[in-house]
Amino acid sequence: MSVESAQIAAGPSAAIVAARAPGRDEGDERGRLNLSWLVQLHWWAILGQIVVIAGAAVLTTIGLPVPTLLALIGLEAVGNVVLGAWARRARVTDAAIAAVMLVDAVVLTVLLDLTGGASNPFSTLYLVNVALAAMLLPSAWAWVLMVVSLVSFASLFLHEATTVPAHHIRTHMEPGELMAAHLRGMWISFALAAVFIVFFVRRVASALGERERELQLARAQAQRREKLASLATLAAGAAHELSTPLSTIAVVAKELQRTLSGSVSAEVGADLQLVREQVGRCRDILDRMSVNAGENVGEPFARFTVTEWVTAALEGLRGRERVQVETGPGSDGAELLGPPRALADALRGLLKNALQASPPAGGPVRLRTDARNGRVRMTVLDRGAGMDPDVLSRAGEPFFTTKGPGEGMGLGLFLTRALAEQLGGELAITSTPAAGTEARIDLPVACAAERRTP
Repeated sequence: MSVESAQIAAGPSAAIVAARAPGRDEGDERGRLNLSWLVQLHWWAILGQIVVIAGAAVLTTIGLPVPTLLALIGLEAVGNVVLGAWARRARVTDAAIAAVMLVDAVVLTVLLDLTGGASNPFSTLYLVNVALAAMLLPSAWAWVLMVVSLVSFASLFLHEATTVPAHHIRTHMEPGELMAAHLRGMWISFALAAVFIVFFVRRVASALGERERELQLARAQAQRREKLASLATLAAGAAHELSTPLSTIAVVAKELQRTLSGSVSAEVGADLQLVREQVGRCRDILDRMSVNAGENVGEPFARFTVTEWVTAALEGLRGRERVQVETGPGSDGAELLGPPRALADALRGLLKNALQASPPAGGPVRLRTDARNGRVRMTVLDRGAGMDPDVLSRAGEPFFTTKGPGEGMGLGLFLTRALAEQLGGELAITSTPAAGTEARIDLPVACAAERRTP
């Protein structure tokens, strides 16, 4: 019978770990799922109680109050049904977790009273919930649960003082046999308590570690969004402030070139032409920054196929004849929902990077499409020099680039990652020095993306 007490003590504790484990949804859905897990654990505990009662009744000489125990199990089942109904619309809070643990402490007390009282060696299992409460609940709730456990255990002694020890059970064992059984029970109780505590402590540590990783990812995404907003502001301000002086320089350079045509040396004429070209380049850079940093503001979402995405990305790409497209299963008819031009620019940027990294004689750049499990993946593989771990760790930072002057601003990967994350996907890059680089855009298919779109 004491084993069933252990199961009851363990059930809510495991559910609490699930309730505190990190999840993608911090709202009502997360709470309902965790509470549903608690309901499932309670059903397993009820099943264990039935098995232990049947085993004790058949295999031992201890007379248990079976009708009373079965009635208590019936009440547990009814309560679990009610808890399951509540779980479909409730949130798991600290107060709810504490309430479940308090109820389980009371249930454990009743079970101990019916199966030996204060002399039941499995009273050690009170420590399981107390230890878990100290780890999982706020300080106030942890102290409350400790006090309730102490009072519950003390109530067993008070109850025996008003009646007789172990008054609910009957046994024909000799005192020596009873003491030997009690000592064995103490060892089993200690072993179970130790296993439960270590198991759940490790689960909590694992959950906290996962939670910390999710928080780090969320902070990184928030930092990228802040950088994106700052970049948009910077680009808009720069375009506004520099457009007038650049236009003035372009007009003056053009007038000088026209006025001095034929009266100056060819070197001076070439310098004037260079000034006009560089002014034009500055204006192009500002235009690209303004468009890209704004994440293609105003472009409507549309449905388009993977094939259309690939076609749009290859359009106007210099060196497209070196791109080898490999169509995976399911990608022909797969559709996406998003800004078509932005996604085409993002994929074209990855292909451009791969072409620049791959030597012309080193083989084609491969673009592999794949669609499965509600996701679309675009994989770009080059055969370039690859990136060492230090460079790879910084890939995607704004304004970080390994290209030469004039070949890039170091914004492509940063903007591609930001766009993919906004659409519910991700950008992943792996690279091996001297072997090449693999860049993957992973996005949800249209039906999944529509659920994310307000």
